[in-house]
Order: sequence, then C-alpha cells, then structure tokens
Amino acid sequence: MKEPKRLFDAVAYQLAKFPKNDMLVAKVNGSWKPYSTSEVADVAHRFSAGLLQLGVTGGDYTEEGSDKIAIISNNRPEWVFTDLAVQQIGAILVPLYPTTNPNEIEFILNDASVKFIFVSSKELFDKINALRPNLPKLQNIYSFDELEGVDHWSKITELANDGLLQKVGQLKNEVPESHTATFIYTSGTTGTPKGVMLTHRNIISNVFLSKQSFPFEDAPHFKVLSFLPLNHIFEKTVTYIYLFSGISIYYAESMDTIGDNLREVKPDGFTTVPRVLEKVFERIMTTGNQLTGIKRKLFFWAVKLGEKYDNNISGGAWYNLQLAIANKLIFSKWRAALGNNVSFIVTGGAACQEKLLRIFNAGKIPVYEGYGPTENSPVICVNRKAPGGTKFGTVGPPIDGIEVKLAEDGEIIVRGPSVMKGYYKKPELTAETVIDGWLHTGDIGVWDEGKYLKITDRKKELFKTSGGKYVAPQPIENKFKESPYVEQVLVVGPERKFVGALIIPSFNALKNWMRQEGVGFTTNEAAIKDPRVIAMYQQLVDDFNASFNHVEQIKKFELLPQEWSIETGEMTPKLSLKRKVVMEKYKDAIEKIYA
Repeated sequence: MKEPKRLFDAVAYQLAKFPKNDMLVAKVNGSWKPYSTSEVADVAHRFSAGLLQLGVTGGDYTEEGSDKIAIISNNRPEWVFTDLAVQQIGAILVPLYPTTNPNEIEFILNDASVKFIFVSSKELFDKINALRPNLPKLQNIYSFDELEGVDHWSKITELANDGLLQKVGQLKNEVPESHTATFIYTSGTTGTPKGVMLTHRNIISNVFLSKQSFPFEDAPHFKVLSFLPLNHIFEKTVTYIYLFSGISIYYAESMDTIGDNLREVKPDGFTTVPRVLEKVFERIMTTGNQLTGIKRKLFFWAVKLGEKYDNNISGGAWYNLQLAIANKLIFSKWRAALGNNVSFIVTGGAACQEKLLRIFNAGKIPVYEGYGPTENSPVICVNRKAPGGTKFGTVGPPIDGIEVKLAEDGEIIVRGPSVMKGYYKKPELTAETVIDGWLHTGDIGVWDEGKYLKITDRKKELFKTSGGKYVAPQPIENKFKESPYVEQVLVVGPERKFVGALIIPSFNALKNWMRQEGVGFTTNEAAIKDPRVIAMYQQLVDDFNASFNHVEQIKKFELLPQEWSIETGEMTPKLSLKRKVVMEKYKDAIEKIYA
C-alpha cells in the first residue's frame, strides 16, 4: 500500500500488513470482547457515512470550515471508532477529559463551535446535558452506553447506505495530510484552555519517528494495556504507534482495576505517568512493611540493592550476584503483579523519580522516561532500549528527525514536522510560542554527556526570593518525594525571605513509623500535630537540605492532612500540580511558614 500520510491510514496499513482478530479489546459484561481489524475498518466506515448523513463535513479543510465533533469518555474501542470516523471525512475531533470541570467544558465546546458530542456514561451525559442551554451550536449528545432517553451512537452507523459509503471512500482519499486532525485543549497549570491544532502530518510524523527511535518493531503478537486518558496527546500518539505496529490494544476497565487487568491481559507493555508508578511503588512498600522476620529483611535488602542500580555502570560481580538473587526471590513477585510479561513501560507527562527508575529497572521491569509537550505531538526525547540509550535522571536523547537545542536562558526549543500548526483562534500566542519554526517549550533543560536531555524546571515556575536569588522548585520537590514518608510536596517562597514547603505525608508509611515508635495514630489531622511526627519530618528536611545550596534549602515547612487530587482541584487531569491553585487554597498554611 501507499505510504501512510493520515492517521486513519493505520487501519488500511494494518489490514494490508498484519490483519488481527484482536485489534481493539475491551471488557463487556465481565468478558473481553475483541474487534478484528476488518471489523474496525467496517465500523469506522459506516460511522463516517452516518456522520455525513447528519450533515457533518470537512468543508474546505480549514479549521473554521470543518465541523468539530467532541468526545468525553473513558478509554474504549468506541473512542477510536469515533476518532477514525471523524478524521476520514475531514472533520476535527475535540477530546475532553472526563474530569474536566463544567466551566471549562462550556468554554471549550463554545470556543470550538462543537456540533455533536459523544459521551460514555450517564454521569457524563448529565454533565453535558446540564450545559445545553449555554451551548447554542451543539445539536445532539450521543452515548456509547445504552441509556434511556439518550441517542445511542449505533443510531449513526445505521444511517449508512451504499451511496454514503462510496462518498466516504472518496473523501478519505481527499483529506490532505496538512489538515488539522484534532484540537487538544490544554489548560496546563493556569489560565484559559488553549486549543492546540495538530495536523495529520504533525502526529503521524511523531508516530513514525518515535516508532523508529524507541524502537517499536512491527509486533503483531504483542499486547498492551491502555489506561491513560486517550484525549491526552501522549496516549493518542502511542495508540497510533501501536496500530501502525500491529500491537493489540486492551482497555483497562478503570484506573481502579489496572492491577486486575494487568494480571488478566499479561501485556507486553503500557504507558503511564509518574504518579501512577509512585502509587504502585507505595502499595509494594506497604506490603513490604507488613512483612516480618527474614522476609521483611530480604524485601528491604532487595529495595536497597535496586536503589544503587545503574544500567550503564556495572556494580561488579558481587553486586550482580546479589541482584540476581533479589530478582529471583523478591522482584519476581513484582513482575508477576504486572502480568509477568512486561518488556516496556514508557512514562511521561511529568518528571519521574530517579529512585523509582533505578529500582524498577533493577527488578527487570524496564521503565523508559520520555518527554514532550502537546504542542510537539508530543514526543521530543525518550530513553531507548538500545545499549547506551538510557540514562536515569534524564529524558533520554532526542528522537531521530527533529532538532532540539537550548536557548540562551536554557529553555528547550524544538523544530521539526511534529511542531503544532498553532493555537486555535490565538495567533498572537502562537507567534510568541513558535518563532522561526522553533517551538519554545517553556521548559528549562541541560545536556548530560552532550546527548541526554535533563529537564531542570519550568521557565514560569522559577521564582526569585526577596533576596533576589532564583530557585527552581522541581528538583527540590523531586528529591523530597524520594522519601517513603512524603506523598506530595510544594516548594514556596516567591518574593519571600527564604524557601518553605507544604508537605503531605505518606500516611500509610507514617502510620507504620508511629506504630514502631509507640505513638498512637487516630486521624491524619492529629498525626501532623504530634511533636514527635513534626520532629521526624524536621530531621528528614535537614537531611535533604544537605543536597542543596543554602538559598534552596527548606527553612520551614507545614504538614497538611489531605492528599491533593483532580477531584479536589489541585491536580490537572494528567496529574500535574496546579501551583497557583494550591498556593491560593493553602495561603493560611503558607502564611504560618512566614509568620
């Protein structure tokens, strides 16, 4: 077949090279239901035809002339069907996080003039339906679940007829690779959502450059588990890497069932964000803390060995022998919990603790950290499977086929075919962000050994103390999160005389410590006021401060009783901290630090 140039070419590509019985698989009524490549092709084709019957059009293949179709859903085959069906007729997909708040949903649907929206559940239908009076352009809401009084998405495929199917075939050939495939709205950590316009060429170039660089060989026998939200460009691009590689995609039922689904599917790999890996590690450590006697000693001995692991420098014969024993006795159980088959985990979206990378890789659970913003479709760098392709603490070398350099102030800038077309209806912001073809990422970095990129901070998150000294909070926060007693941390201090921190303890670990110290635990609120607990955290802060310059050291801190989350508003849907929100919400605690 011809070289693929549009994302939806993935289906024809797979049909020609490695047709599968299980291209997309999801659980329905307790059993895994597969869709073959030919079934996906047929469903997408009929879905496109039905959309044409509803008057959906690609118009003149401009952003204003093409109809916009939104989706707000959990990961499932219908998500991909919708994406393919919309693309094939030149319309533009506008995906939203299921956790997006109503005000942002209303803004996005109006900003993009969305014509139809697809939802997965009653809860999401109600969320959108409540906004209908404020959404003049929205014509209908369709549901993937069967809901009483709501149009099911299959009503659209039933509209297909021979004439419309023939029209779809014709339109598929006409959609230019330069046409915008999707608007990905990013709210980041502050501000109004911005619609990042990504073309077929943007995403497909990133798919093939990543596929070549990582590398993802064609692997029709491979299976992956998908659970990161598909509306995020990381999971969407990776989905098309899988489709163009012949890899079967199984969808986790929910974030709560990932553990069970891993054991059932036994995947070869998956993508994740550091917060999920941290949660997995915390559960493992909680299990370890419940062990007694020799089993407990062996468990923590293995973890300590893992912390010293370096993939590029041999620990010597004695270390390697010990690690082999630890793998047989301890880490083998960790691998079994992931299905015993994982050959790759790719993490992105935020900085991953170096300690976790060392321990998981020591335990033969290969975790590769990568990096890239939505505006680059997204991958800029990734650590590799090849010898010398990975260095812990960095995001790896740039992928082949793009240029990466550091501006004078250390900002990472990138040029290549994956750089976005621009922000929808925001030409001034686009001009500030893409200058002479170079995308200015807003991230600060350094080169390690001249080839590995290390992210040191966000340009906008650097702050100056009242003494005029610059402080980068992220490296300090990442260091503190290495402690088993720290769940989350936010470094504060802009225009203040010293640096402080808000710390949320890891309460499972803290309970164990209190029990061992003979301190009674009643509630989180009581624990963080206990003088012995405060003294323990003071010692922890003092120990970590030794790693930093005087100006970067935490002089005072406040312990908080509740974890920050998406639901309570302090985390973005991709589990990044909203600094401004936290600083506003906890301003009383911050004032106590500086009182």
